[in-house]
Amino acid sequence: MDFDVKDIKLAAEGALRIEWANQTMNVLNRIKERFEREKPLKGARLSACLHVTTETASLMQTLKAGGAEVFLCASNPLSTQDDVAASLVENDQIPVFAIKGEDNDTYYKHLNSVLDAKPLYTMDDGADLVSTLHAERSELISGVSGGTEETTTGIIRLKSMAADGVLKYPIIAVNDARTKHLFDNRYGTGQSTIDGIIRATNRLIAGSSFVVCGYGWCGRGLAMRARGMGGNVIVTEVDSVAALEAVMDGFTVMPIMEAARTGDIFCTVTGNINVISKEHFQEMKDGVIVSNSGHFNVELDLKGLKSITKSSRVIRPFVEEHVIENGRRINVLGEGRLINLAAAEGHPSSVMDMSFANQALSIEYMIKNEIPLENTVYPVPEEIDLKISEEKLAAMGVAIDTLTAEQKKYLESWDIGT
Repeated sequence: MDFDVKDIKLAAEGALRIEWANQTMNVLNRIKERFEREKPLKGARLSACLHVTTETASLMQTLKAGGAEVFLCASNPLSTQDDVAASLVENDQIPVFAIKGEDNDTYYKHLNSVLDAKPLYTMDDGADLVSTLHAERSELISGVSGGTEETTTGIIRLKSMAADGVLKYPIIAVNDARTKHLFDNRYGTGQSTIDGIIRATNRLIAGSSFVVCGYGWCGRGLAMRARGMGGNVIVTEVDSVAALEAVMDGFTVMPIMEAARTGDIFCTVTGNINVISKEHFQEMKDGVIVSNSGHFNVELDLKGLKSITKSSRVIRPFVEEHVIENGRRINVLGEGRLINLAAAEGHPSSVMDMSFANQALSIEYMIKNEIPLENTVYPVPEEIDLKISEEKLAAMGVAIDTLTAEQKKYLESWDIGT
């Protein structure tokens, strides 16, 4: 079996951490038990480009239990947990191509390694696998039946491909499932981003001016958690409705240039490019902390920062200090990559439980679907979303009401008034 991990001897440590994560992934565990019995994915070759974490390992084990032949590479050069990668290879015989800190060439070599498997299905986190397949490995596309996408950033890219008529197979937008973005993006990103910032810096959040760039579901969660730790939260936005919501939620909203002069800690969560640009770096106070929790590091204009940097050094793990032309110090965390995975462990397993349940069930849906899907981006079927929420509540020991026959009739009627 071909693979490329940092050190296979880390497998035992990785296995323990995967076991720990599995303890709070009840929905995925139930799916795995059914998959083991029914083998609904039998014969499916699946190439996955995801963050190689303990939670992802649980998903890979679930897919393999369902009969799939799985190949895994990293969706970010700094998100791999090397012991987990080793465990998947050693204990689960799953080919993994991922090393934390891999350079750009190795990153794309690993992408091509999982594409060499000639997948029937793809599972992506950021759409690098799909875009590489379309741009460089187009000879394989005719054999691909469908795929899934995990993130907001990836969905933006894939919808653009579909709109331009270049997407060659259907994709299910796992990110858009309510049991994904309402929980993973908000509670997962909120907690894990704060965790990454604190692990990297050991700075106090309370009393600081904490700037959140973007007020989507990730931004909402981050702003909520930063305020909960005593931060004075400032939100920057380009969407007037989102900005209005931030104001109504009690946050200060201002343009990024104004926030640049005020903030102590910055974090981008937008999915867009150059959210913090060279001009903004030039206005920042001495010693500020700048981070990103969007999928790609392009949210920070690192090239622009480099052009005004007189000297730089790694002052502590995951913190690079840039002394710029005006003498002020700008501290960039985790090379501008996902700080919750670069310096911490990513989302808690209990929230990834729902996200990866969506992944597993969406792949099963694509395999079982008898109606040919067009080459576009589809939402997760509502019945899958509801099933996952029901399973999660059951696992948490929470019971809810159901509609009576009378109530159902009322909601379906138009002629019953006051």
